[in-house]
Amino acid sequence: MHVEIHNTDGINFKAKTSKAEFDIKPKEVSPIELFATAIICCSGTDMVMLPEKQGFKVDNLVIEADVERNESYPQKFNTMLVTYRFDSTADELTARRWVLSSMETYCSTLNTIRSDVKLSYTIVYNGKTIADKESLISGEGMKLTAENAGNIGGCCS
Repeated sequence: MHVEIHNTDGINFKAKTSKAEFDIKPKEVSPIELFATAIICCSGTDMVMLPEKQGFKVDNLVIEADVERNESYPQKFNTMLVTYRFDSTADELTARRWVLSSMETYCSTLNTIRSDVKLSYTIVYNGKTIADKESLISGEGMKLTAENAGNIGGCCS
């Protein structure tokens, strides 16, 4: 992966990746907000693709993150509570597995911060809370190999 930024004016930048170009305006959306947004967007991609691979569709997907940061510099993330709200026709256990598969295995961004940030999650499935502020075990996610997991083709492949 290669990314680059070019200063355009003041603290504004043009970002380039292998797939796209876009503007970054830190006075409108700070880089740390972009980072947090990228984390939950990566998981959101999983939350669409995992069910799809199993013949299900997820509707009304909303993912939120509440982040606590250090007060002093560097103001890194300390905790992140990720709330998943969605509907589907799958059973609750399957819905919970989609969330945990994203958080523990497939989401590259969540797993990048996992060893340093206390992660927890809430799941509201078909209007019912089926998990509330449950902690994810810290540390490395499951090591993927061809034998233990398939490639779902998520956002960060």
